[in-house]
Amino acid sequence: MNQDHKDTKPNSTPVYVKYIGLSFQLFGVIGAGTWFGWWLQGKNDMKFPVWLLLFCFFSIGIAFYQLWNSIRSDK
Repeated sequence: MNQDHKDTKPNSTPVYVKYIGLSFQLFGVIGAGTWFGWWLQGKNDMKFPVWLLLFCFFSIGIAFYQLWNSIRSDK
């Protein structure tokens, strides 16, 4: 029996499945942050959308940080 075949899992999922899930995670984080900023902006009567922009960019930063950690852990 060849030792190389013992290390591989027969039901291992392809790599692209992980990145499809990661794309939905990024979409969810950015969407939730943008929605929260939009909701908070609606509670205030400010003309300039400070909260919307702040939470939108903050959630984009968090999403890219998660992406970076995920790619870094693959090495």
